[in-house]
Amino acid sequence: MAGWFITFEGVEGSGKTTQIRLAGEFLREKGLPVIMTQEPGGTPLGERIREILLNQVGFDISGEAEVFLFAAARAQHTDAVIRPALDKGQVILCDRFSDATIAYQAYGRGLPLEAVREICRFASRGLSPRLTLLFDLPAEKGLERAFRRIAGRKEGSREDRFEREHLDFHRRIREGYLAIAREEPGRVKIIDASRDIESTRREVRAILSSLLGV
Repeated sequence: MAGWFITFEGVEGSGKTTQIRLAGEFLREKGLPVIMTQEPGGTPLGERIREILLNQVGFDISGEAEVFLFAAARAQHTDAVIRPALDKGQVILCDRFSDATIAYQAYGRGLPLEAVREICRFASRGLSPRLTLLFDLPAEKGLERAFRRIAGRKEGSREDRFEREHLDFHRRIREGYLAIAREEPGRVKIIDASRDIESTRREVRAILSSLLGV
């Protein structure tokens, strides 16, 4: 079978990380060759960049610097993990990709949209997911969930740098994601993430089953 590149996107606390884990388990049970990965991350370089971007590092990072750090992680991730897996006919489930950079840095930070898009195209060498599941819910509800999750983690592993931004920042991110979905309805499927985990899981399974024939 041809490889499938599927991304999971959403605001903080949308539950996408839980759902990508459940989706991976489901597809493996069906016998599909699945790789689960994340951004920033997925490679040794990406994990180092993740530490800088997601944790409180004691110094400011500008929006422009964020874009290029994410792009560096994505370039390595695309070349070392995603494209080789696609060439082998595997199913890649990726927690965030270029849509996140557009939503967070263009819409959230207010950087020029076309410039951010071009950086994303360059970093991924034009690679785009065949399917994106967008887990949508109000930013306020997502942040409530996110901070409950963060409270249960040790201080050094909280990855809460973005969660601590102002509420308006997170509202702009949601608006950005919904704008992307409007522009590409064939690729981006909006899932109501305000429901319980099981209801969301069933919808994700239905979409994946239909598209992958399992």
